[in-house]
Amino acid sequence: TVVGHDWGGLLAWTMAVRDPKSVLRLVPVSAPHPLRLRSTLLTGSFRQIRASAYALGFQLPFLPEWRLTAKDGALVGRMLDDWSGPGWPEAEVSRTYREVFRIPTVAHCALEYHRWFARSQLRPDGLRYARIMRGEIHAPTLQVHGSLDPHTLPRTAQGSSRHVTGSYRWRLIEGAGHFPHEERPQEFDAELLSWLADAGLDQ
Repeated sequence: TVVGHDWGGLLAWTMAVRDPKSVLRLVPVSAPHPLRLRSTLLTGSFRQIRASAYALGFQLPFLPEWRLTAKDGALVGRMLDDWSGPGWPEAEVSRTYREVFRIPTVAHCALEYHRWFARSQLRPDGLRYARIMRGEIHAPTLQVHGSLDPHTLPRTAQGSSRHVTGSYRWRLIEGAGHFPHEERPQEFDAELLSWLADAGLDQ
């Protein structure tokens, strides 16, 4: 069972296509299917493009890394606040994230996959990836999303079901933003465990 959040969700979708025997069940969290996200951005969905505009700044060299680590990682704290629903993160959680981003090379590594995704859209590697991702996903899939996610909009993620031929379930976590597993862990766990206990999905 592969559970992945955001970019981890993109990797989970990719695993289910590239190595389907290794994925018995799939749980992408706050993560549209890569082709769904790609088509939404390329066809000009204004709301999703505006929500993703921060990633344009990440394409610059050096400056984004400096901004993420400056002032004790203040920008990281602001992003957590802006992308989450009310009541999260607590001060201690925010401080932990900010400290982690100040570890040497962490900020750079966190930015590199944003750079690849943006720059590869019209390059051979990106086009090859898009072709591969047209493959059908047969694993039972639970797609979880926060109802208040301002970063990856729920309507962007919802269209992902077209890529799944196996059992598919869509669940919104009410009151959660981009981090439903951290913002509403009890609701998230209840949804996940209930789905995992449903043996009928594997028939």
